Amino acid sequence: MFQSHDRDTLRRQFLGAEPFPFVKIDNFLDPTFASEVAAAYPSFEVAMEQGKTFAAINERRKVQITDASIFPEPVAQLNKLLAASEFLTDLSYVTGIPNLLADERLSGGGMHLTGPGGRLDVHVDFNFIQDRKLHRRLNLLLYLNPIWQDSWGGHIELWDSEVKQCQQAFAPTLNRCVIFETSDISFHGVVPVTPAAPCPRISFATYYYTREPPANWGGKVHSTIFKARPHERLRGYVLMPAAKMQRSLVAGIRKTKQVMKRLIARIG
Repeated sequence: MFQSHDRDTLRRQFLGAEPFPFVKIDNFLDPTFASEVAAAYPSFEVAMEQGKTFAAINERRKVQITDASIFPEPVAQLNKLLAASEFLTDLSYVTGIPNLLADERLSGGGMHLTGPGGRLDVHVDFNFIQDRKLHRRLNLLLYLNPIWQDSWGGHIELWDSEVKQCQQAFAPTLNRCVIFETSDISFHGVVPVTPAAPCPRISFATYYYTREPPANWGGKVHSTIFKARPHERLRGYVLMPAAKMQRSLVAGIRKTKQVMKRLIARIG
């Protein structure tokens, strides 16, 4: 189902890329199979009933379906291919990261649909799955839009470590795959999808892990960290800090409830 690509060329591109190791692969899948996967995606409205819908400041009008048991057959096939040992071997060679593991739970991955007016701000991803002791190492994003105009937004952006300059941007066109190293400087985001876009932006995402930490890991575990773009002053100085405070309050309330529940259980 994969198109033939030269591993050595991909390896050179990945290791020499800026602003951090990545590679863009067009015609990633067999064209017929790619079209079958794209055609199998549900409408945005149906997807909202099947998956998790995001409606926060940093991520909104986006649906994420991670339950592989409800994937349409072509998508289920794709998911298995991207987790197969043969593909993991190639991925390790291209990226130079040994002992890569696929995530059978697709935490944060799976089928992604972003509707008109949707957005995903610039961020670095969480770096560790605590309960499974897994270090996140790679993102693989496969775009599946048969028709996509630049004026609709939706481009994947790769930013420098200070989020001062966007150094790479790619339209989410059918059968385009972007693979990049997940690290504390791998800032990336999505250009907001315009309200005028006639269809959702669709993609498939899967992430790869190792049990061993990266060589430069300092031991700090973090969740997703969002940053405003240089021109997004209102978001950077007001909206994002307010959203972060709200998340902290919600987390604090949830933790307090859990503690109270345990105390009540002990008291009997």
